[in-house]
Amino acid sequence: MRLNLREIIEVPGGSVPFEAELDTERLDFPAVLAYKSKPHAEGRVYNEAGVLHLEGTLTAEMTCVCDRCGEPFDSVKETALEAVIVEEESEEHPELFVLEGNEIDLDEILSTCFILDMETKFLCREDCKGLCPTCGKNLNLGPCGCRKQSDPRFAVLEQLLDKE
Repeated sequence: MRLNLREIIEVPGGSVPFEAELDTERLDFPAVLAYKSKPHAEGRVYNEAGVLHLEGTLTAEMTCVCDRCGEPFDSVKETALEAVIVEEESEEHPELFVLEGNEIDLDEILSTCFILDMETKFLCREDCKGLCPTCGKNLNLGPCGCRKQSDPRFAVLEQLLDKE
């Protein structure tokens, strides 16, 4: 989606609101099984002393798979959108977005902000216990029957205890 900013480029204090749905084609993460709906963004682009700023929020409802236990879970991701828009590309500041004529590519800005804010680890809950390394049981459902693995350096001492 292209957003025309012609009316605020030369008007300090001016703003243009936006509302958009983001296509999930570029938002491919291994732990995201599906998006329940397209991520929804709303906010505004405003001119502050001749500098264009984009601010807003992007909300995505997803079904993810936990990186520890492998169970699917629902998640809502809310990303705060903040971006600076400039007229010319700068090698010194690659984090700035470039104005193309009087317009910006809103999809590019939204997807970039969303990708950069995405978690590196998806967990079904903060205290997820994961899977037993021996039998593979989900430890969130209860303990498994496996004997706790001892440190191999203490194997000789363990044998002494087993004799008694």
